[in-house]
Amino acid sequence: MKNIFDAPFMREMEKTTENMYRLGWDERNGGNISYLLDENEVAEYIDLNKVIRTIPTGFNASELIGKIFIVTGTGKYFKNMKSDPESNLGVVRIGKDGTTAELLWGYKDGGRFTSEFPAHMMSHMARLKVDPDHRIVMHTHPTYTIAMNAVCPLDEKEFTKRLWKSNTEAIVVFPDGVGVLPCMVCGTNEIGKATAEKMAKFRLVVWTNHGIYGAGKNMDEVFGLIETVEKTAQIYMLTLGRVQNSIPDDVLKGLAKLWNLKPLEGVLD
Repeated sequence: MKNIFDAPFMREMEKTTENMYRLGWDERNGGNISYLLDENEVAEYIDLNKVIRTIPTGFNASELIGKIFIVTGTGKYFKNMKSDPESNLGVVRIGKDGTTAELLWGYKDGGRFTSEFPAHMMSHMARLKVDPDHRIVMHTHPTYTIAMNAVCPLDEKEFTKRLWKSNTEAIVVFPDGVGVLPCMVCGTNEIGKATAEKMAKFRLVVWTNHGIYGAGKNMDEVFGLIETVEKTAQIYMLTLGRVQNSIPDDVLKGLAKLWNLKPLEGVLD
């Protein structure tokens, strides 16, 4: 059996959480990540027949039965992931009943997965239906994205357009736009369901006054999506009320044509 601390998926989780904390996106125990793993790869590092304990999920994830994830723990600080991954991370498999998760490794201090686990799993289910290569769900609290969301209308087309018109990279990186949810109680199945509904269309969903959810094929893609939104939101907020040279619609259409993109319908029409 190989050393799990050398596993590529472990290194990715450590590197990504370290970067997110460094950037100030995940204060205290804020933020969470879940990563759908390849069973054959995991088997090189963990005995898949040894279940440490089972943890109730609080919802039915029957579509994911048998799927294995590495997930950040509840109440855990991203700054501690690299120094003590076995306490702050866990590898879990969705049980045969769909309502429990089998702990295969981690949470050694008796912990459990993030309180946003239902929202993550619901988003995984939604994204896998539109992208079979989907693997990552990432939730974080980027400062300027939250600030911009607080001063913009709760309209995803309007929010998307303000981002697109602030930075030419924006439409290229997320031509599908950004979904927006109103302020809701986090950690509930209700916000999980609402997020999953948005995830059927968007790879990015903003939680008003709270943060953002991103989804994609790998860590670089999802981190890059959120990173681009945050950089663009920063530009927007730094120029708020003083903009004289926003990107014209015809330039946005030109970028879409150049990169063969299909922009979110109704934003540039």
